[in-house]
Amino acid sequence: MASADDHDRPADSPDPVEAAAPDDVIREPEDVEPDRTDEEASGEARRVDVEGEPQPIEDEGRPNPKAALVYNPTKVDADELRQTVADLAAEAGWSEPLFYETTVSDLGDDVTRQALSENVDVVLVAGGDGTVRAVSEAMSGSGVRLAIVPSGTGNLLARNLRLPLTEPDTMIRAAFDGDTLPMDVGWANIRRADGERAEHAFVVMGGIGLDAAMIANTNPTLKKTVGWVAYVDGAARSLASAKPFRVMYQLAGRRLHSARVQSVLFANCGSLPAGLELVPDASVSDGQLDIVIFQPKGAFGWVFVWRRVAWDNSFLRRFRAGRRVLSLRTKDNSVIYSRGTGIEIGTSEPHPVQLDGDEFGEAIEVDTRVDAGALLIAIPHGHDISGL
Repeated sequence: MASADDHDRPADSPDPVEAAAPDDVIREPEDVEPDRTDEEASGEARRVDVEGEPQPIEDEGRPNPKAALVYNPTKVDADELRQTVADLAAEAGWSEPLFYETTVSDLGDDVTRQALSENVDVVLVAGGDGTVRAVSEAMSGSGVRLAIVPSGTGNLLARNLRLPLTEPDTMIRAAFDGDTLPMDVGWANIRRADGERAEHAFVVMGGIGLDAAMIANTNPTLKKTVGWVAYVDGAARSLASAKPFRVMYQLAGRRLHSARVQSVLFANCGSLPAGLELVPDASVSDGQLDIVIFQPKGAFGWVFVWRRVAWDNSFLRRFRAGRRVLSLRTKDNSVIYSRGTGIEIGTSEPHPVQLDGDEFGEAIEVDTRVDAGALLIAIPHGHDISGL
């Protein structure tokens, strides 16, 4: 019986039932017309904008992992570094890396957050200590690994982690196929004289007082020329006018102290260039900060400071006989060591603050804390982590 639709359908139109029925014809792929006629089509999918212009396809959801490189173009050979990272990423079967340059206004923390928003699996950083600090600040607690490609002058974190300083390929490979070391991150909440507050991370050490003044007085041109040795010039200028100042300080869970000091350091690592051990027992993975209070009495007191750092810590402690000598020596109070999960420091007048060798202005209060295991460091397979 014909339906109402049959009466409305033109006489020459096909019957829908018959059209939907199988016709027993097996069609090969080449029998099917393509869904586009663009003769210049490459066969690859592409993304376009509203004007039809090609746009990059998002990597989200792709099976291969992806890396990002954040680098300071003034510290590295950018072309060579990018090419090496791209080649080793391809060799490891990873997607094409993302590349971000730091600037004067962005030391690396903002671009690192951009990289993390792209769901990268590892971030490589190449630059000076300031770049490493800024990138580490953005990476803290992210759960994404950080690979340090030693560059610049100090490389303090790389030195403290005993990473190869002259083998960039080794550290780049570790980003794609290496072990992981969870390390602590220190945080300093800085309060200015006008009440303004800011919190920043440090991965090596920070301080208030003479050490920060030394960095502020270092000639930047000289630093670019001779590296960390330029700090000697800054120290000489700072010592000439150095005066002790009173601080109130309190370690977490301890009683409040008052002292006249030249400087208070809070350290996550303890090694300096030239083999100097400022804090020989510091560990990047013990969940604590090492506190160093410098309070020499007069010019002669600096002799005791230098003996403690350059002779006792950096030489005698390496040998059993030297350690026996240290155990018998009368203690002096020129340098006092403590340890805790944080320290609160307050002063009546503003004093300079430094974090990982960068100036952070003047402050009347610094509250520090440690975030245990917050930064995941990529290290080469088999890298010796004993004592770290």
